[in-house]
Amino acid sequence: MTIQNERKFYIDGDWVEPLQPNEFEVLNPATEKAIATISMGSAEDIDLAVKSARRAFESYSETSKNDRKDLLQRILTIYKRRYDEMAELISLELGAPISMSKNSQAAVGVGHLESFLEAFDELTLRQEMTNGDTLVREPIGVCGLITPWNWPVNQVALKVLPALAVGCTSVLKPSELTPLSAMLYAEILHEAGVPKGVFNLVNGDGPVTGAALSRHPDVDMMSFTGSTRAGIAVTKDAADTVKKVTLELGGKSPNILFADADVEKAVKRGVFGCFYNSGQSCNAPTRMLVERSIYDRVLEIAKTTGESQQPGDPALAGRHIGPVVSALQYDRIQALINAGVAEGATLLLGGPGKPAGFVKGHYVRPTIFCDVHNDMRIAREEVFGPVLTIIPFESENEAVQIANDTPYGLAAYIETGDGDRAERIAKKLRAGQVYINGTECGYGSPFGGYKSSGLGREGGLYGLEDFMEVKAISRPRG
Repeated sequence: MTIQNERKFYIDGDWVEPLQPNEFEVLNPATEKAIATISMGSAEDIDLAVKSARRAFESYSETSKNDRKDLLQRILTIYKRRYDEMAELISLELGAPISMSKNSQAAVGVGHLESFLEAFDELTLRQEMTNGDTLVREPIGVCGLITPWNWPVNQVALKVLPALAVGCTSVLKPSELTPLSAMLYAEILHEAGVPKGVFNLVNGDGPVTGAALSRHPDVDMMSFTGSTRAGIAVTKDAADTVKKVTLELGGKSPNILFADADVEKAVKRGVFGCFYNSGQSCNAPTRMLVERSIYDRVLEIAKTTGESQQPGDPALAGRHIGPVVSALQYDRIQALINAGVAEGATLLLGGPGKPAGFVKGHYVRPTIFCDVHNDMRIAREEVFGPVLTIIPFESENEAVQIANDTPYGLAAYIETGDGDRAERIAKKLRAGQVYINGTECGYGSPFGGYKSSGLGREGGLYGLEDFMEVKAISRPRG
C-alpha cells in the first residue's frame, strides 16, 4: 500500500515539492520498519499554503450552500469507494488491528460526513432577530488545522469537512507519525473537485510546521487536537495575531460503577473501553471508580477480562490489541507504569515491559492497577496506553468528588440501575460528554471538554458553527 506523492505537499490544487528537503521515515509500529518517507515542511512551505488558501477564500466563501453540499456528497461517494485503502493505511501507520481499523477508524470518515450533511440542512445562515436586527453567519476565513495520530481520519474529518461546508479554506498539518491517511484524504478531496487552494496539506512537526501555521498572520482560526501541552503552545503561538483557537485535548475520564449496575457487563465494558485502540483515545474510561461493596468482585472480573485482551499482529483480523504508535509513546507509558508501582498501587494485571513473545514492535502489556488513590500519577496523568486504574469509593458524593478531581473534563461514564441517580450524577460531572450504561454519543453530537480538555466543540451543527463568525446588521427603523 503506497501513496503516490509521499514526499510532496498538496498546495493550490497540486502536489508540489517542498522548498527544502527534509525527509522523515514513517514507521510501522508493529514491525518498526519504514513504510514511507515523507517531507517535513518549513515555515516557507506553510506560507505558500496559507497564501493559496487566502486567494481561494475570496471566491470559495461566495459559493452557494447547495454547491458546497454537492461537494460534500461527492467526497462521501469517493471516500466509500476508497474505504478499504483508508483502513489498510491506518492499520499500517498507527498499528490498529485491521478489524478495528475497518470497523471504527475508517468508519468515522463516513459517519461524520453523513452527520455534517444532515446538520448542514439545519444551519441557518441568516435570520431576523426579535429586536429587528438581522443575524448573519459567515465563514471565518483561512483555517489552520492540526490533527493527531491516534484517530487520524476522525480528526481530519471533524476539521476539514465543516470548513469546506461553511465556505472556509484551510491548511492541514497532520501528525507526522500518521500522515499517509491524511494524504489519501487529500487525494479523495482532489478527485471530488475541491477548488484550487481551498484545501492544502503540509506535513511536518509541531515545533516548526505547526508553530509556523499557528503564528501566521493570514490564518484566521486554529483548530487543534492533541495533548494539552501542545494545545497550550498553539494558543500562545496564535495569541499575537488574535486568531480564534479551538482545542480538543486530553482526558482522564472517570467510569463510576455502582452496586446496582449490571456489574459483570459494566466491568467488561470498562476494561474493553480502556484498552480499545491500545488505550490511545482521549475519552477512554481510564479511571474505574467502584463502590466499595462490589470492589472485590469487580477486581476478579476486571482481571479475567483483561487477561482475555491479548496483543497481536495488526495485520490479522480479530479483537486483539495492537502496538502503541511509537517508541517515544512506549517509553512514556512505561514510565507511568513504573511510577504506579513505585507509588504503591497494586498490580492486578500486566506491568512494565513488553508482552511475552514480542521483541519487535511497540507493544505494551495490558495493565490494571487497583488500590489506587486519586493523587497518584497514574490516576492524574493521561497515560495514553492500555493502562486502567481502579479506585474504590464509599458514597455517591465521594464518587462525584473523585470523578471531578482532575484537571481534565472530556468524558465521564456512569454504570447504575437507577435512572434517577444516573441523571443526578450526570448533571454534577464536569465533563463534555457523559455515557450512561454503555451508551455512546451519536454522530453529530458535540464533542469536546471542560477545563484542560479544551475549548469549543466538534461534530454536527456545533462543529459547523465553530468555523463561522456571527454578524449583526441593523438598519434604520420606521
